[in-house]
Amino acid sequence: MMKTSAAARQSEGGAPFPVPDAGRRQKGCAMANRAGRALRIGHLYPSGGISDHELQRMAPEGVHFLTTRLPFRRTGLADDLRLFDGLEPQARLLADAQVDLIAVNCTAATMLAGADSVNRRVKAATGIESTTTIEAVLAALQACSMRRIALLTPYVDEVVQAEIVFLAQHGVMVAAHDGLPCRSPVEQGEISPGYWLALGSRLAQTDCDGLLISCAGIQVASVLARLERHWQRPVVSSNQALVWQCLRKLGVVRRPAGYGGLLAPGGCGAGAAAQ
Repeated sequence: MMKTSAAARQSEGGAPFPVPDAGRRQKGCAMANRAGRALRIGHLYPSGGISDHELQRMAPEGVHFLTTRLPFRRTGLADDLRLFDGLEPQARLLADAQVDLIAVNCTAATMLAGADSVNRRVKAATGIESTTTIEAVLAALQACSMRRIALLTPYVDEVVQAEIVFLAQHGVMVAAHDGLPCRSPVEQGEISPGYWLALGSRLAQTDCDGLLISCAGIQVASVLARLERHWQRPVVSSNQALVWQCLRKLGVVRRPAGYGGLLAPGGCGAGAAAQ
């Protein structure tokens, strides 16, 4: 290892930089890391998904999402059920980054596997608390008083029907639904936000409490506010709900603007206490 010369330790003005001894540097590193550290949220996401950037886009300053992938190349009930076959090793990779919370992000898969089961497995493997998309969605619907909804998805029909049944079991009635069935997560993520804006706007005539856009694999963050203005009722999306759920679980009061009433300061999600 090369020794640093005195000249190399000088500033441009000629004054030498102080170089603390090794012990002081180690303590200083720990103190610097603790001071103003950003919150880290581990993000488990399907490998074929291409919309994981949506969460960071909607996160306030000082909250970072760190993503690790779970194998997932096709959509459908069987594929959703297989998503968590290798859950524990991938969760441990996030634990290496000393994250504050782990977010397991796939609406259909967490619905089918069960949030409690997924969270128990993550905690047993890592010692870190976790939350899932489906519990975030249910909590968001409750916070926004959405008991009768319109549903918009990129799911194949068998997944749509399973979700309609699941929501009914949790007291949420689907009054109308629409979507564009996709066979892969890449197809889901390649659909433009404008398409979802148009399709969602078409559902605005539905007699219901609001719109749920279900799927963590689609790009809708940029159109949520416009869609909600058109609806004049709450619009909840999977990734938006998961960001909101993570913020309240970590006690983060800062809220980003421009992503619908659920995340807005003073919006329908503002007063909901974390479970």
